[in-house]
Amino acid sequence: MIRKIVQIDKEKCNGCGACAKACHEGAIGMVDGKAVLLRDDYCDGMGDCLPACPADAISFLEREAAAYDEKAVKAHMEAVEAVKSRLTQWPVQIRLLPVSSPVYENARILVAADCCAYAHGNFHNEFMKERVVLVGCPKLDPVDYSEKLTAIFQSNSIQDILLTRMHVPCCGGMERAVRTAVEAAAKKSGRKLPLRVVTINADGDVIDERSE
Repeated sequence: MIRKIVQIDKEKCNGCGACAKACHEGAIGMVDGKAVLLRDDYCDGMGDCLPACPADAISFLEREAAAYDEKAVKAHMEAVEAVKSRLTQWPVQIRLLPVSSPVYENARILVAADCCAYAHGNFHNEFMKERVVLVGCPKLDPVDYSEKLTAIFQSNSIQDILLTRMHVPCCGGMERAVRTAVEAAAKKSGRKLPLRVVTINADGDVIDERSE
């Protein structure tokens, strides 16, 4: 069919990526530092990308193109969302994190054994989303995490805590540290923070989950 669709001038494109961010359908992507129209059926012809381009590299033209496919766009955007990073703060290592910080204000906390993110394929979406992330390994770090975690839990207004650990025995040290910190914080505040413990095996499967 003949319809209106965007056209990108690669010579003018400066590679800023503003058009890709402005496109709500994910029709524009960055390839080799330049903006490209990924698929005709992703482009709805509405032109949200035009005013976003500072280099005047985008225009409309009428040409033979596949019809806009809303179902294809939805599937595409869901796939993009699935691989999106959910990290909301930096650093993440328990030893490097401050005891007090605005990021903890009314926060939901994820304490994660560092192997979990490598074992579980959808770790970002299932566990990290909308949480402040604290990462460590009790076997590799020669410290007692319970002291730092206690200070963090006591010094900030925290909603709840999610702990992800591997099924291996050494991860028991991570769980003990979190439980110790939760108990210590409860003694000071009189309120025990809700705790959920998720255990993951080497295949990336959740093999145990407990809420307290």
